[in-house]
Amino acid sequence: MAVTHGVHPTIAVLERHLTLYRRLWQASVFSSFVLPVLFLLSIGIGVGGYIGRVQGVDYLSWIVPGVLASTAFQIAVGESTYSVLGDFKWVRAYHAMRATPVEPMDMVRGHLLYLVFRVAIAVVAFLVVVVFFGGLHSPWALVTPLVCALLTVSVAAPVTAFAATIDHDSYFSLVFRLVALPSTLFAGVFFPVEQLTPVLRPLAYASPLWHAVELCRAATLGRATAWPVPVHVGYLLVWAAAGLFLAVRAFRRRLED
Repeated sequence: MAVTHGVHPTIAVLERHLTLYRRLWQASVFSSFVLPVLFLLSIGIGVGGYIGRVQGVDYLSWIVPGVLASTAFQIAVGESTYSVLGDFKWVRAYHAMRATPVEPMDMVRGHLLYLVFRVAIAVVAFLVVVVFFGGLHSPWALVTPLVCALLTVSVAAPVTAFAATIDHDSYFSLVFRLVALPSTLFAGVFFPVEQLTPVLRPLAYASPLWHAVELCRAATLGRATAWPVPVHVGYLLVWAAAGLFLAVRAFRRRLED
């Protein structure tokens, strides 16, 4: 991978990801956009007709922010597992990058910027669809792409760090079964976490997804968050910073082998 003169190495890594995505974007349309819309129609409208109102609003409006945040969450996890390991073990793209002025920090930042781009497209497209269903009740809904971007980094960074430390993709089944799936089901996406038992509730609070769902729900409904906004944002920032540190360290160690 050659770094074009005058282009920052991080941007060069981002360009590499975008070039690949331009050739393969059709494969991501279903999971990034069509699937969330189907969730909105089947669960928000279909199941919502039986559930009625939740916390004072119709179920469609209540579930919209959860689907927004979970879409970002799923993209962040999915694109930070096999693709990262593959670029180390099979494609060896990161080794090729290391032969240029690109540093491990640039590789990680370029990867995260690419995921933020992917999430931004999916979230904005989803918001446009939701407008026609009357699922947005506040102009603060415009900040949800920023919340989803922060969630993406806070989730993708530590998962990227994990992917850079393993040598077999069988470990990813643990990530999907023990982290991604439980977080999606029990982090306030489909029902309030207050319905969980007191023993399980702290596990929901520990998930970055719950904090993003609360921020998105407050934005789309125009209401206060469960906890103060700085606490939710700060928690996501801690995950992002810690994940970035661990990812860069993991990349550096692996490329030195």
